[in-house]
Amino acid sequence: MKKMFKFLLPYLFCLCFVCVGPAFADDTIVIKGSTTVLPVAQAAAEMYMKSHPGVNVSISGGGSGNGIKALIDGTTDIGNSSRFIKDSEVKLAYEKNMYPVPHRVAMDAIVPIVHMDNPVKDLTIEQLSLIYQGKITNWKEVGGNDLKIIVVSRDTSSGTYEVWEEKILNKTRVTEKAQLQASNGAVVQAVSKNKYAIGYIGLGYLNKSVKAVDVNGIEATMANALSGKYPVSRPLFMFTKGWPEGTVSDFINFVLSKDGQDIVKKEGYVPLY
Repeated sequence: MKKMFKFLLPYLFCLCFVCVGPAFADDTIVIKGSTTVLPVAQAAAEMYMKSHPGVNVSISGGGSGNGIKALIDGTTDIGNSSRFIKDSEVKLAYEKNMYPVPHRVAMDAIVPIVHMDNPVKDLTIEQLSLIYQGKITNWKEVGGNDLKIIVVSRDTSSGTYEVWEEKILNKTRVTEKAQLQASNGAVVQAVSKNKYAIGYIGLGYLNKSVKAVDVNGIEATMANALSGKYPVSRPLFMFTKGWPEGTVSDFINFVLSKDGQDIVKKEGYVPLY
């Protein structure tokens, strides 16, 4: 198992351009998975279909875990994921004679967010961890108003949740009182309507309805995410069933091209170059 993981791991750091193949008429590409990667995939698909009128790209969310599961089950061509594939998923794929190949398509920062009226501007990783464990329960304990903290989190099928669990919670469990949301957009909506709330989202979902909170005094910017200075940074992936061919290969190449990376930046994420 470890050998298989070590064989996959170099792809995490490599920007690999697959062999370009022509887009065939009446082709359909099915993409499922991460809601974090979803805006990039949707915008890329729209532009790609304009220049490839014979190709239809079908996209849905559902979370990183569901995207990788769909890839292994053979119900999608591309599995979007905001985390790297797990050893258990690699094992399951091998048992089904399928080799998942990761393609890093962007970088991201997971941003803590609060209500616009919340005066808190910065939290340490330790403070965030204690808040999400339910051990800090009032905003006055971290420099805010005397208000109860409402914890908003992603559900466990989310790659964003798993990265947050690893980097912030250090594998401890989120409080049972947390309000679980199925998407980044749902987290934004929940926090924007509740002055007591705190949540976390991918950088591309940050808007003026909520306020971003710095982590360890470092702002979640594109430059800080790309350099790794921001402490909750991560790569975003599109996984394929083996080395992609034909239209799927061509689409992945498009996402990795200058035009594709311009889309990444426009959607609020961090281009690879």
